[in-house]
Amino acid sequence: MKKQLILVILVSSFILTGCQFDLFNQTDQAPQKDFTTRQSLKMESFKLNKMFISEEKIIVGLGDSLTQGVGDERKLGGYLGRVATEMEKFQGVGQIDLWNEAKRGRRSDQLLKQIQSGEIDDSIKNADIIVVTIGGNDIMRIVKQDLFKLRVDAFQNELLVFAKRYGKIMKEIRKINPDTPVILLGLYNPFSIFTDQANEFDQILVNWNNAINKVAYSDINACFVPVNDLFNSNSTMVYHTDFFHPNSKGYEQMADRVLESLKSCGINQLTKGEMDF
Repeated sequence: MKKQLILVILVSSFILTGCQFDLFNQTDQAPQKDFTTRQSLKMESFKLNKMFISEEKIIVGLGDSLTQGVGDERKLGGYLGRVATEMEKFQGVGQIDLWNEAKRGRRSDQLLKQIQSGEIDDSIKNADIIVVTIGGNDIMRIVKQDLFKLRVDAFQNELLVFAKRYGKIMKEIRKINPDTPVILLGLYNPFSIFTDQANEFDQILVNWNNAINKVAYSDINACFVPVNDLFNSNSTMVYHTDFFHPNSKGYEQMADRVLESLKSCGINQLTKGEMDF
């Protein structure tokens, strides 16, 4: 199994020569806590007591290349641009103003530093919804450092640091904006397109996604969005030519998943009745 994992990652690493590593965050086949059920139970008594008034809403994107939209050949802003376009059809939304603070290659430690620096305080403070993808580059750093001697425990050890850091990222966001809905996207396994066989990397992604889901579960106004199942093969041609980032079709599927999750998480309740499908 270990040799198979190294071989799969080695092959894909050579394909990526000339490209900046940036495991596009996300996803997860992991059995996870039913966040949406918990949310709906807590929110079931919510009653909308005012008429919708169409207003400008601000979506803020944080994180890495996935939120930046790298690989989107149609130049529609990746999944986030598509989500913004669809949300303009929501009740209570007149126009979506998209503030994208994401950057290709960014790791969780760099995102935390960016937030703590105060340089994006205005974006976070004014956000009606915050969307985050982070963690893929944390994993790829391990891959690059130990490509020929990869061990599962290296990912497990880094996961402990990542989980703690992700929790701190959420706390820093809440210091600036205590109540806005925060959408946390999971990670996916791009190495799955090189083999149909399950490998150790699948379980690594399960564990990392569970850590992200746990952060979302601990915040009443956060929602976890799994996307691993969208990219478990390339049979539907969802990958960019770098075989890592989604292409336009992949981003469309991600956008659909985010919108589905907004509905199941209760966007009307999360925004205190200010927007709805």
